[in-house]
Amino acid sequence: MNRKISEHIEWVGKTDWELTHFHGEELSTAHGSSYNAYLVRCGGKTVLVDTVWRPYDREFVERLAATVDLHDIDFIVMNHNEVDHSGALPELMAEIPGTPIYCTAKGESIIRGHYHPEGWDIRTVRTGDRIALGDESLTFIEAPMLHWPDTMFTYFSGDGGVLFSNDAFGQHYATESLFEDRENLEGAIREALKYYVNILTPFSAQVGRKLVEIGAMNLPLALVAPSHGVIWREHIPMIMELYKAWSGGYAEERVAVVYDTMWNSTRRMAEAIADGIAEVAPRATVTLHNASKHDKNDIVTEVFRSKALVMGCPTINNELSYAVDGLLGMIKGLKLKGKSGAAFGSYGWSGEGPGLIQNRLEAAGFAPVCAPLRLQWVPDAAGLEECRAFGRGIGAAVFGAPEG
Repeated sequence: MNRKISEHIEWVGKTDWELTHFHGEELSTAHGSSYNAYLVRCGGKTVLVDTVWRPYDREFVERLAATVDLHDIDFIVMNHNEVDHSGALPELMAEIPGTPIYCTAKGESIIRGHYHPEGWDIRTVRTGDRIALGDESLTFIEAPMLHWPDTMFTYFSGDGGVLFSNDAFGQHYATESLFEDRENLEGAIREALKYYVNILTPFSAQVGRKLVEIGAMNLPLALVAPSHGVIWREHIPMIMELYKAWSGGYAEERVAVVYDTMWNSTRRMAEAIADGIAEVAPRATVTLHNASKHDKNDIVTEVFRSKALVMGCPTINNELSYAVDGLLGMIKGLKLKGKSGAAFGSYGWSGEGPGLIQNRLEAAGFAPVCAPLRLQWVPDAAGLEECRAFGRGIGAAVFGAPEG
């Protein structure tokens, strides 16, 4: 199969159909992923942009050697040196030890910290540094904290303009089609959002500034080639606009109701609260998520999309459940802006849970909508009506009082 993505560039990465989790067990990857590496041949020069994850290092080197004489590679560009990108470097450098590696200064420190190399020719670059490839060139653009301190983009001036964007604009999405216009676009965008939320959201301010910087450079762009998932060519303005929106305090007309439950009392509260929200905000989307049963990364993606988070939990040993406590930690780490929060829960004798949730939500930057709601034991008809009224109050506070 032809892996060329443009006149001078060939995809030489690895599609990982078996990947189910990433960053250890921190991020679910239900659709697999890819580790995109690129070979640029132009102006008599041959350049490798990034490598692949270490489990595939030998396979990568063997496939690369079948594509090009490894000794013809003039230099390697490492846009980012997390192991899913740099993992094959030791295996490759064993074959071509004198080949120069270009990266940022932070990138050099990470390469040395990961692999403790001896004799590697590592050369550091900064924004605006350029390497000629005949009549064309590669230009480096530092992009720190998108999403590691060492990250940079590399821009190839040929083939209509190609931005090697590393993690930015990527998705954990396995495909042999390479391009987004040959794939399920809706699925690719859904995975791009999940990727953004779970990896890039804490650095949204940096993302916003980098988008402005790239826009001001007026770079022709025929391809945006990230290091995971599809390569963008027909929908580049779309993914750029989505990133602009996602980096700017994003929220849809949605409320996420997230709960954990032991004997279904808190679940019944959650469902009644959701009914109350929907009653006063019929145009809003209300979603319910069991923190113990549903995918944690999908839950936080839904929280990112929502204007408000309503979270409930029974009190367990004067504390929160394991699942809710963990989700609150994840949510705080995302540094979300402009969202509201409310808390609820059932209890038997102490009842600290809802108050603890409220405190954690406020510490994570969520504006409190109302005082926490707690009900003892199993909610009866009056208790469920209290929950619906609680939901109506949240809906009115978040979306405005219903007309009429």
